[in-house]
Amino acid sequence: MAEPFPWDAAMAFGLGVLRLAPADFWAMTPRELAAAAEGLAGRRPAPMGAAELEALMRRYPDTVRRG
Repeated sequence: MAEPFPWDAAMAFGLGVLRLAPADFWAMTPRELAAAAEGLAGRRPAPMGAAELEALMRRYPDTVRRG
């Protein structure tokens, strides 16, 4: 089952952070709002994959070094 669209967070961002007029906010598509967020925050890297995480865990194991 799909999660409902987070309207409260979208409105807080669009109206509060971007300071859009309500008419401008409601005229936007969710994709346009996401593009505005990306423009403000910058493009974020893709999440790390399982293989990358495993490689980091091998390279930097959680062990305590003594002395």
